[in-house]
Amino acid sequence: MSWAGPEDLYLSTSLASYLDRKLLILLRDGRKLLGVLRSFDQFANAVLEGACDRVIVGDLYCDIPLGLYVIRGENVVLIGELDAEKEELPPHMTEVSVAEIRRAQKAEREATDLKGTMRKRMEFLDFD
Repeated sequence: MSWAGPEDLYLSTSLASYLDRKLLILLRDGRKLLGVLRSFDQFANAVLEGACDRVIVGDLYCDIPLGLYVIRGENVVLIGELDAEKEELPPHMTEVSVAEIRRAQKAEREATDLKGTMRKRMEFLDFD
């Protein structure tokens, strides 16, 4: 018994056009993966070669190498092809090391947490 239906044919056809091309894949958890699509299946599970996790904090970014990477299809939100002729990032972005981007992520997370706790403390004022 086959589980494949007509909708699976359209999915396969659209992903087939991306084979051997450099892609940006946005995942449900917010991560952005870059790499060359080498394989996929009817569930949109994908294999990226030379994959890296692009972490962006403000004007800083870091590409963390992952190597050969398998992505479960249910986690994929968006797939887009990267143009080899164009710059991937705006000129104001600065590449930093993994340690620096982790520090920036931690600082951003702490600032967000502080903002949330301040908002909770101020709820009694009822600004709405």
